[in-house]
Amino acid sequence: MNESIIYQKLTDFFLPQHLEIINESHKHQGHSGSPNTGNSHFSVVIKSKKLNNVSKLVGQRMIYKVLSEEMKKNIHALSIKIID
Repeated sequence: MNESIIYQKLTDFFLPQHLEIINESHKHQGHSGSPNTGNSHFSVVIKSKKLNNVSKLVGQRMIYKVLSEEMKKNIHALSIKIID
């Protein structure tokens, strides 16, 4: 699992004006429950017209749905910031 898969899936669905995927796995090495793969903790910063007229909660749920397979198998933690 790496940032490029997350980037591609979110780009394909949201057609964002801005998208950053930051791998934060190094901050969580050795933590309980962390798979320590080096590719399990990510931060997403996104701006998309598809997220303009929905609440932050609904927007986060949309992102989780797009990444549902990755969340089940590879992503241990995902931080989301939606930019207006």
